[in-house]
Amino acid sequence: MAKTKTAKGKLVRKFGENIFGNPKYDKLLNRKPYQPGQHGQARRRKLSNYGIQLAEKQKIKFTYGLLEKQFRNLFAKADNMVGETGTNMMQLLERRLDNVVYRIGFAPSRPSARQLVSHAHFLVNGKKVNIPSFLVKPGDVIEVREKSRKMDIILEAMRRIKGDVDLGWLELDKAKMRGTFTAVPDRDEMNLTVNEQLVVELYSK
Repeated sequence: MAKTKTAKGKLVRKFGENIFGNPKYDKLLNRKPYQPGQHGQARRRKLSNYGIQLAEKQKIKFTYGLLEKQFRNLFAKADNMVGETGTNMMQLLERRLDNVVYRIGFAPSRPSARQLVSHAHFLVNGKKVNIPSFLVKPGDVIEVREKSRKMDIILEAMRRIKGDVDLGWLELDKAKMRGTFTAVPDRDEMNLTVNEQLVVELYSK
């Protein structure tokens, strides 16, 4: 996870949703469904167009755990690809190994997935990969390494999975602790409440 001086709980309340995926932040939002700070329950001041665009960029950046430079580089890559820049950007983010590990259900949150990947607890197509930003491609198989299969954090995350993975572009074999990235997801398959077009507008100025 990209380090930030702002506590994760405050970021979750700032954006009004559980951007990190950890269930404990759902409880926080239920308890304090307003912005942090002494004026958190007061009416929010209206943001300028720039402020709205910047806030959406920050929301996406914190959701996926990227540093500013990483995010700019990823956007530049998306901008150079064929197709819509915003959709390209979101597809690149969803293809990150740490995100796929989280989406499959091997970790309780993206920050946890990032740490687990960094410590080499997963194989991609039978080979050890410890780079969270590694981009998986259709057909890639991601599995928990044999030595890591009894880790509490992974087992607890998998206990929360009810039935199949609720994403059409991923498959999971729970018994073998193995998942497959079957396809690059379309934008409407990602189940995300973000407006990436605002980021495109921000960087096009």
